[in-house]
Amino acid sequence: MNEILLGVDPREQSVPALVWAAEEAVRRGLVLRLVVAVPPAHDAVRYDAIAHQSALRTRAESAIANAEDLVRELHHGLRTATERVNGVPATVLCDMAEHVALVVVGSRRLGRLPEVFSESSVVAPLTARADCPVVVVRAPEHTTTHPPTVVVGVDGSESSQAAVAFALAEARLREARLRAVWVWPRSVLAHDDGEEGLAERRRLLAESLAGWADRYPDVAISQEVLRGHPVEQLALTSQESLSLVVGRRGRGGYSGMRLGSTVHGLLDRALCPVITVPLPRGERQTGHSAWADRSRSGTTDRPGPTAPLGTGARRPPHWFNREFPGQPGWRPATAAHSIPIEMTSGDGVFVLRAEPDEEETTSVRTVPVKRIATPAEGAES
Repeated sequence: MNEILLGVDPREQSVPALVWAAEEAVRRGLVLRLVVAVPPAHDAVRYDAIAHQSALRTRAESAIANAEDLVRELHHGLRTATERVNGVPATVLCDMAEHVALVVVGSRRLGRLPEVFSESSVVAPLTARADCPVVVVRAPEHTTTHPPTVVVGVDGSESSQAAVAFALAEARLREARLRAVWVWPRSVLAHDDGEEGLAERRRLLAESLAGWADRYPDVAISQEVLRGHPVEQLALTSQESLSLVVGRRGRGGYSGMRLGSTVHGLLDRALCPVITVPLPRGERQTGHSAWADRSRSGTTDRPGPTAPLGTGARRPPHWFNREFPGQPGWRPATAAHSIPIEMTSGDGVFVLRAEPDEEETTSVRTVPVKRIATPAEGAES
């Protein structure tokens, strides 16, 4: 775990991601490993496919050389290593993530749906599956804001506890304060919006942070409960932050979803680097008592799962998140592109449904996206 891994995009290298990774490696005293992956050709027999693969390799070599030169200009004494690997970029980075402290990538701003379903997408599958924290640098950090601030999203879940632990360590490293934010969505029921509800969220936020101040006495910690949609409110906090730290999954969505809907939205809308933190390896399947004691299972302010219209809540079908051989006209649910049931953003909840074929044994497809009004919109109508 003595390296930071930077994914180099041969098509368009993200300079903010490279700068962030290099500076973080200097702060932590780690080696910066630059990796570029060359995806395999779909048809290795055809001449044009071979030529295309050769062009990709040439472009990859040039991209990683340019990235290494830029790193040396920024930090001459930084230890670096470079590597070109054949394979699907998301899969390559996921495999290497097991042995590094952080993985850093830029964002090509593909948009929500292409980032999830595109064959060339890296951010969504990497963030959902990597064994270490993943830093997505869509926009540079805000270093001119005083005092420097690291924001962490808290919702009482085990996943957010992992985020709190990472955020405090990062804030100490950056000599920054930590702003812990609990977002309380507005309810269509008036009696849920009283002072008692606000006091309860403040209590849960305080419980989620209990004990951490003693372990990090040099980090100033502020606690704040915001009203609104989690993606909107956390994206607003990112406007003046060094980074935004969130857990991989909170309380919303099906257990089959590896990446929470709030994280999906923030990867698309945050205005600073987003750091997604997984649970420690030994605690991902069943949880761990040390985390469970700090998690409040009775209360959640995360968006809940949205079932297909008219059917009510139901468990994901048995074929969900499995790998099937692709068939013409169908989109396979591969290991790198698991299909989420539900995603949310500031302008509503978008429902994605994966449907099997008639025998439910070969492949799955996605039905058109349906936009559902947010609670705030429902209250106004």
